[in-house]
Amino acid sequence: MYTLAVIVPSLRKNSLNRKLAEALEMLCREQFHFNFVNLHDIPFFNEDLENDLPASVTAMKKSVTDADGVLIVTPEYNRSFPAVLKNALDWGSRPYGKGVWTGKCVASLGMSPGAVGTAVCQAHLRSVLGFLGFVQMTRPEIYLQYTQDFFAQDGGIGTERTRSYLAAFLKEFHAWISKNKHAQGNA
Repeated sequence: MYTLAVIVPSLRKNSLNRKLAEALEMLCREQFHFNFVNLHDIPFFNEDLENDLPASVTAMKKSVTDADGVLIVTPEYNRSFPAVLKNALDWGSRPYGKGVWTGKCVASLGMSPGAVGTAVCQAHLRSVLGFLGFVQMTRPEIYLQYTQDFFAQDGGIGTERTRSYLAAFLKEFHAWISKNKHAQGNA
């Protein structure tokens, strides 16, 4: 079993992507332990704070350091990823040469009411993740469109076809971590 630092960069109480992350957790309890990373209290990145890191930043970095991989479940804002995610990525990359991202296995997916899901957001995100030294699982790409029947009454995935598709994605991510785990810890 692997531990995932799960990052949902939507601060909204009823976030579709938070619901998606929770539904994913229901699908893979035998493969992964989900540790949801709290981004609510992380201040905007400021080098002046690096010598006395805010507790929220320290907690985020520890969650990532302790995890076997990172799962990002993100909405798309204005054809890109949310500022709260960029902020977390910036904090995690510091201080220079001692970031928590280098060598960390990562996968991303997201949901949107729009027809293209989060395709444009994830294209931008992959560029940043590559620069930060993540070991990215780039396939399969998952861009989900929210519909009224997407979630089941119990909070899980509403259709067997989508449930199977997402279970296969999580199985692939588990194999990706197993294959690339040796690269982790090089931050």
